[in-house]
Amino acid sequence: EERLRNLQQRLGVPFDGSRVDHQDALKLLWRLAFPNRELPPLKSELWKDMGWQGPDPSTDFRGGGFISLENLIFFAKKYPESFQRLLHKQDGNRADWEYPFAVAGINISFMLTQMLDLQSGKPSSLAGIRFLNLLGEDEMAFDDLYCVAFQMMDAQWLVKRASYMEFNDVLKSTRTQLERELSLEDVSSVKDLPAYNLLRR
Repeated sequence: EERLRNLQQRLGVPFDGSRVDHQDALKLLWRLAFPNRELPPLKSELWKDMGWQGPDPSTDFRGGGFISLENLIFFAKKYPESFQRLLHKQDGNRADWEYPFAVAGINISFMLTQMLDLQSGKPSSLAGIRFLNLLGEDEMAFDDLYCVAFQMMDAQWLVKRASYMEFNDVLKSTRTQLERELSLEDVSSVKDLPAYNLLRR
């Protein structure tokens, strides 16, 4: 219950571009994404290289909140190889009109929050109830599940040969697959999900 409360507190923090700790988190994400490039100002066209929609990343958070930035940072630190492959679109034959990486990440955080029913006091969806068991095993289960979901979304994207207009459809099918994997009998941690095997450190 304490872990659920902590997670719900994290979910309640909006992204605030005027907060120094939030600015520092954005800068950290840049350094993790592009270790060999100079850090741009907080408003710069260069942010689009990471898949923000405009020169000011703080306008893209909308529904995602600060946790979606924490999720991206966690992904970059824990599974750097997968993070870099997705950021630079290195797998498979890609569409001419790709999904923007960072904005996709925010959408995935939001999708997980809805799917796991985390806004209500106690999750009542099947996926949410199964997730509580995972959270009991691992405090960072939400962040790990996020990495699985992102990798899964990219795999679906390639199978469907999707382009940006179909992003929401791909996100829906990712959610369906994730719900299915969460409902499997022998899943007691995020690492037991079949899609976890897609991740590379």
